[in-house]
Amino acid sequence: QVQLVESGGGLVQAGGSLRLSCAASGRTFNGYAMGWLRQAPGKEREFVSVISWSGAITYYADSVEGRFTISRDNAKNTVYLQMNSLKPEDTAVYYCARSRPIQYSGDYYQTSQYDYWGQGTQVTVSS
Repeated sequence: QVQLVESGGGLVQAGGSLRLSCAASGRTFNGYAMGWLRQAPGKEREFVSVISWSGAITYYADSVEGRFTISRDNAKNTVYLQMNSLKPEDTAVYYCARSRPIQYSGDYYQTSQYDYWGQGTQVTVSS
């Protein structure tokens, strides 16, 4: 059974940090790029970051570039999102998701690129 389980969300003050984790079943994880996406209240779900299977390639949304860092530990079937210098506009439900094979790198920025999703973890940043 395909399963992705996020954890690590919470309430933090602006300027603070959080580290999200996503634990995946082996069949979900092996050989696939993994992404983080988010959905703020009243807004569409949007791309945050993605990491290739090897970890050598990463992409970030402009809004989080330089503040967030994605990483993965394939031995533990886990993907991480380290979020620093958090802003109130980062408030959202954050989802871990598996990427389908891509045609070109721009595919990663489309939410439709992702086929399996976790249940999400709430991140709230207070001003």
